[in-house]
Amino acid sequence: MAARKRRARPGRAKRNITLRYTVDASVFVNAFNPHEEGHAESLRILSLLHERGDPVIVPTLLVAEIASAIARATDDSAGALEYALATSALPHLTLIPLTSAVARQAADLAATHRLRGADAVYVAVARRYGTTIVSRDEEQRRRSAAVVTCRTPEQALNA
Repeated sequence: MAARKRRARPGRAKRNITLRYTVDASVFVNAFNPHEEGHAESLRILSLLHERGDPVIVPTLLVAEIASAIARATDDSAGALEYALATSALPHLTLIPLTSAVARQAADLAATHRLRGADAVYVAVARRYGTTIVSRDEEQRRRSAAVVTCRTPEQALNA
């Protein structure tokens, strides 16, 4: 019996692939501040990921990085903590703890690719879970590109 070929139906978008991302704190912080360059695009990519339900897999470090950056920029500790905790509770966001295994992988990546410590943790998570890093940090994207796919929010929106 010959196998039948399935034909694509006209007018239907093919969206069987679920994209997964590791979004750096730089994007969440940029989305928070409407006065920063790139704010609209950072906010748009986060909104799009939320609307589509694309998994966002990040290290637990994200929560502290967001709280720190926003508190330092705004001098509003309570607001910074509220935003960081609200981010960590997003339904499509999975927080990955810094286990010994992830820490060892991050250390190896940091030494091999000359990554900053926090950046190496994000890369270790992205590598382990097969995600694309979305970051505003040019150095992180450049040095991490040898290990994982990296994009700016603008590039992720156009992908």
